[in-house]
Amino acid sequence: MRSIRPSFAPRGGRGAPRALAAVALASALTLTATACGGSGDDKAGAPASSSATADTGDGKIKIPDDIRNKLKEHGIDIDKWKNGAWKNWDRNDWLREANDFVNPIIKGLWDPHRMRDANDPDKDKGVDGNDLSGDQGVTDPTPEPVQAKAVQPSYHANAATSGKVFFDSPEGTMVCSATVVEDPAHPGKSNLVWTAGHCVHAGKNGGWYRNIAFVPSYNDKGLTGAALAAASRSQIAPYGVWWGDGAKTSQQWIDQGGETGGNGASYDYAVIHVTPEQGSGGKSLEETVGSALPVNFDAPAVPKVSSITATGYPAAKPYDGSLMYRCADKPGRLSVDASAPTMYRIGCTMTGGASGGGWVEQGADGKVALVSNTSIGPVSSGWLAGPRLGDVAKGVYEAVSKEFAGQ
Repeated sequence: MRSIRPSFAPRGGRGAPRALAAVALASALTLTATACGGSGDDKAGAPASSSATADTGDGKIKIPDDIRNKLKEHGIDIDKWKNGAWKNWDRNDWLREANDFVNPIIKGLWDPHRMRDANDPDKDKGVDGNDLSGDQGVTDPTPEPVQAKAVQPSYHANAATSGKVFFDSPEGTMVCSATVVEDPAHPGKSNLVWTAGHCVHAGKNGGWYRNIAFVPSYNDKGLTGAALAAASRSQIAPYGVWWGDGAKTSQQWIDQGGETGGNGASYDYAVIHVTPEQGSGGKSLEETVGSALPVNFDAPAVPKVSSITATGYPAAKPYDGSLMYRCADKPGRLSVDASAPTMYRIGCTMTGGASGGGWVEQGADGKVALVSNTSIGPVSSGWLAGPRLGDVAKGVYEAVSKEFAGQ
């Protein structure tokens, strides 16, 4: 979450469908570079293998020449990339201007150690929560803080669609929260994940983040302390590690998003298409976790919403990112820019790391749907704000779904 950019990131929104619809959608570059010590043996910091040998059924990956050539168009040598070239964040080399999101799989990179050490992307960033330039009078009084409640393990039983997104940025390993959502192109077999835009792209001063992966029901049993420190990868990620092979956020976030404040907050959302680290051919993400949430792009106006529930893995103090929490509150309105859609705001004590986590509302028909995601909040915590989802968000969602419709 941007601390306003409160420890989370602000964005969201409504707007003209096509003109405002977003950016660079990743090509289906489902590549895997094998790393020693990965998937199974939990060794931290193991060096990447120099071999990159399409999934042949024996766990090895053969990267087709046309894929290698496409990567080279973006200045990426896959062999160098998997051996650590991805760590080069030189501004001129970062893929800020690239139209494609490129995210080759490096098997075993996200071991338990790297996952535990990942920080929230807005650590030590933010301004005072009352400094909301552009507020034009459509902001309701600041809500009273609502104490976040720990979700009872197992998370798979009580919050199957929730999980964590891990990624690398120039500042190091980072983490956000995310939600499995339905895919209209693949009913019952979705591989789509909803999160915040600032969890996949740095905004106007940067580019796409790297090594983006989703772990559903992270730390499913709610382990803490020594038990968590000693946990294996299968305990930390019992439903696997799913790498992003496609991603899209709003063009507004890319053009306006910043490290602090509310810039781009009304459009701060993203959709990631994922594939299992071990190779495709098995169950989809939705089949693996057992469910996926529908997305409501016509959520009712604030006065008509009785309650919204936000879920996430807060990582900034007093939390440590290991456990899942929830807040439920009647939303109010927050305007951070008179020209942008007004956001939802609820009282909640969750902090950074909860960014991107899903906001769910129960409709008149009794069914629940995702209506927003955590974007921003004050440095001191106490409330969260999330974008209302309209035509721009729908455009982002449908673009990712259509890109992978034939796969």
